[in-house]
Amino acid sequence: MICKKIKIQNFRNVEACEVEFSPHVNLLYGNNAQGKTNLLEAIYYTALGKSFRPVREAELIRHDCETALVENTFADSLRDQTLSVQTFGGRAKRVVKHNGVKVDKLSDMMGVFRVVLFCPEHLSLIQGGPDLRRSYMNVALSQLRPAYLRSLQRYNHILKERNALLKTAAEQRAVFEATEPMWSEQLAREAAYLTLRRYEYIKSVNEQVKICFKAMMGKYEGGDEIPQLTYIPTLGMEWMNREGFAESLEGLTEDMALDRYRHLMSAHHDREIATGGTLYGIHRDDVKITLNGRTARLYASQGQQRSLALAMKLAEGWVSAREFGGEMPVFLFDDVLSELDVHRREYLVSEMTGRQVIMTACDPDAADFGMSQVRHIHVKRGTYEMTEA
Repeated sequence: MICKKIKIQNFRNVEACEVEFSPHVNLLYGNNAQGKTNLLEAIYYTALGKSFRPVREAELIRHDCETALVENTFADSLRDQTLSVQTFGGRAKRVVKHNGVKVDKLSDMMGVFRVVLFCPEHLSLIQGGPDLRRSYMNVALSQLRPAYLRSLQRYNHILKERNALLKTAAEQRAVFEATEPMWSEQLAREAAYLTLRRYEYIKSVNEQVKICFKAMMGKYEGGDEIPQLTYIPTLGMEWMNREGFAESLEGLTEDMALDRYRHLMSAHHDREIATGGTLYGIHRDDVKITLNGRTARLYASQGQQRSLALAMKLAEGWVSAREFGGEMPVFLFDDVLSELDVHRREYLVSEMTGRQVIMTACDPDAADFGMSQVRHIHVKRGTYEMTEA
């Protein structure tokens, strides 16, 4: 998969531009706050219909403008296609079109154009909180399976309604008892489906992370250590161990997960009412990451943690390609080379062959690690000047 051209109008600090990309490595370079990350954000926006930064929709629109437009011309193994996203500041937040035809639901655009983003925040995948790892699963799975995104959207809506009900349950117990079973049943059904999809995904990613980590570390520090990613849902590990699943969840079915969620959501009403929120469900999941059985967050060195994070992002790309007949997604690297040491940069460079990479850096020589066919694009005040290295 290749992003051939991106066209932007009034997005962030970009008034208007049209940038063509090489099918190999593209380096966006220039000083800070010039628009390098904004261009990556625009590309990402056409893949997932949202920014990778925590912003409101209106903040994507250039100052004093009413609307912003991003149009992505890309090619997969079959044909050239276009995806465009027009953003408004008012109630009509966005209009998405695929090959000129309006897309009614966000889930309908998922997987059409696929990306893997690696930015400095992702270096905290190991050390950071569970929300980072849940986001890692959600972004990857939404692009692989649109049904996952639809289920996740339903889950979040139902969770919001159930939490609102719990907050008023003490004063309106009769209303709570009459309506809670309906919300809990719906929430349990979505949770069971999402749990199995997350388990399957982490199982696939885990095998690829082991391969990437071993190749990256080689004779480097800790090169003989074996990473392990284990999906930890809120089904209750004590119950899982009694049922013989241990932490692998091997043998767990969607029906079994549904029965467990039903039990959890009906057996802890007093605790949930006291806290004013739902205590069990996929919104509290995590991924346990270990090296030789020891928790990586506590015992891995900073270098090992960065290697694990990089391996997880590269594995995301490999799993995506496997799901789509070997066709790699587009890799977006936002100022990560400066965060990696020489050894890890060299490994990352070695992994760039056979896929399109669009990266940002301040230094025009940032890609000078033996990479061939690099297109340099100078970024200054929202303008983009293309030159061949």
